[in-house]
Amino acid sequence: MVQEQKTEKKGVLHKVDSAAAEKGSAVVTAWQFVKFIVVSLLACIVQFALLNILQLLPPIQELFTRDFHWWVFDYPAAANGLGYFIAFNVSNIAAQIVAFFVNRKKTFNADNNIPVTLTIYILATLLLICFSAWLSPTVNAWLIGMDVNDKLAGNISTMVCSTLQFFIYFPIDKLLMRQKKKK
Repeated sequence: MVQEQKTEKKGVLHKVDSAAAEKGSAVVTAWQFVKFIVVSLLACIVQFALLNILQLLPPIQELFTRDFHWWVFDYPAAANGLGYFIAFNVSNIAAQIVAFFVNRKKTFNADNNIPVTLTIYILATLLLICFSAWLSPTVNAWLIGMDVNDKLAGNISTMVCSTLQFFIYFPIDKLLMRQKKKK
């Protein structure tokens, strides 16, 4: 019974993919974008849940009072310091892992070489995470300076970074995952 439901669900998605393919590449891209939105929302749930869970852990909370300044990263204690740096980046990385594998299989139906695709994806992700890790404390500190609750400020700054990543990742993923293995 469970196996039949899985086959049926896969069948429905496959049917919609096939119908989109019959309409042309613009419709395929639009349908991929819709699926990308759904997967991004799933990744966002993972990121926000993990961010908020990590910030509740006593070892992370102890690091809120410790400034963290390294390279372009500036996480002052006033904006939850090293604790927020760790919580933000661990949750961001976890969300990107979920997004990569689900988008690869469900959004783009890719069966290309995982080691090559994943290596390029990891490089792009590192650049985006570094950018977000630089931007997030800036937004977070600004919001806290505006008397926004520190947990709310952390969530808003994460939302800003997630939104930027969403619009940057779609073309990257579409380009990386467009190739199919030759049969």
